[in-house]
Amino acid sequence: MDVQSFLAARLDRGAVPLAVGDVAAIVTMLTVGTLNHTSAAFLSSNPLYLLEVYAPFMIAWAVLAPLVGAYSAGAVETAKSSIPLVVRSWIPAAVVALALRALVFRGGAALTFAVVMVVSGTVALGGWRALYFRLR
Repeated sequence: MDVQSFLAARLDRGAVPLAVGDVAAIVTMLTVGTLNHTSAAFLSSNPLYLLEVYAPFMIAWAVLAPLVGAYSAGAVETAKSSIPLVVRSWIPAAVVALALRALVFRGGAALTFAVVMVVSGTVALGGWRALYFRLR
């Protein structure tokens, strides 16, 4: 199987709303987490800080979610197929993001933080997709 046919099986145009919602869910989760550890005043005086928080997670998500199948045809069918795909995509994306955060970007990757990120991302993404399919 060549790369083009592999990606064609992993990307479905109908998944665009899911992709937009996934990014919004991840950004919201990261923003809430950041606000639990910093103040709004700090963030307003350091406007690039949040971009540094988002970057490793967005990079890892953009690479891994399509490869795992978060935006495949199966992901757009039902919540029963979509939620497991987004969770299976989030776990390796979170691991890669934490490695990027520790090695390339400012921030650490303590075990407790890793657990919180995996769990909170799973809840945010799974919850968003459950809501999407309920309202669709």
